[in-house]
Amino acid sequence: MDKNNNSTENIKIAFYLNLVFSVVEAIGGFLTNSISIFSDAIHDLGDSISIGVSYLLEKKSKKASDKNYTYGYLRYSLLGALITSIVLLVGSCIVLYNAIPRLFHPESINHEAMIIFAIFGVLINGYATIKTSRSKVKNEKAINLHMLEDTLGWVAILIGSICIKQFNLVIIDPILSILITIYILFHVYKNLKE
Repeated sequence: MDKNNNSTENIKIAFYLNLVFSVVEAIGGFLTNSISIFSDAIHDLGDSISIGVSYLLEKKSKKASDKNYTYGYLRYSLLGALITSIVLLVGSCIVLYNAIPRLFHPESINHEAMIIFAIFGVLINGYATIKTSRSKVKNEKAINLHMLEDTLGWVAILIGSICIKQFNLVIIDPILSILITIYILFHVYKNLKE
């Protein structure tokens, strides 16, 4: 399998993993009352949509040139990277909108279940990160950035949930959401600029 077909296949794997896990996360956020998990579910659902669009555009970019596109369809891959970045930007704004009020009115959460969801989050997103990590294709590199951010976010949620369990500091939950979002927004800015 050549690297172009491989990149399309890796994007498809990342799409299915993200879509299924975003549904699991939404349920987990509701069951644990964790804004960081629920916010990540919204974020991952947005990622899933943008990855699906990226997958379709990546496949389209492989078409040979024709009379309408004499240089081929390669720019569709860049369009996929742009759409992915914009969806991530919108998802980040939603996260901030939900997390900031909890700084002033923290709510209790189920930290035991939060730890379990965080472990699954690290494993699933870590696998997707590895699958998309070796590409030189711009579209897949943008998706790899999403997967890496999600994995790091879950590592932070895991550490935070352990701290919540040990010290009963429920304010860590919205703080994590805000810090993860700031990190993501920084990388979205770099990706859009590029």
